Amino acid sequence: MKFCDKCGNLMLVEKRRKHSFFVCRKCGRTAKIKDEKVTITEAIHEPRRGIVIMGRDEGIAEFPKTKIICPKCENAEAYWWMQQTRAADEPPTLFYKCTRCGYAWRSYG
Repeated sequence: MKFCDKCGNLMLVEKRRKHSFFVCRKCGRTAKIKDEKVTITEAIHEPRRGIVIMGRDEGIAEFPKTKIICPKCENAEAYWWMQQTRAADEPPTLFYKCTRCGYAWRSYG
């Protein structure tokens, strides 16, 4: 990692012909990479995944079970999963689905 001497911005690695350079995106200053080891990694951005909505019994058997009372039929067992539905600094939301009647509800942590 190298920072620009002129503006202090992070410099990126750019390859030109046989040589590699550090290039500042803000002010355009360049610096030739001499005897330094440089590792180039590429981050691939994936678009935000949508929420998966399942049918009544579609793949639900793969979820873990817990002992909790269903508010609809009073069954004592439900499948559960956790999902971040609010800001990252807030606790995730727990979702439950009754193993008997299929009623789904949530619990905010």
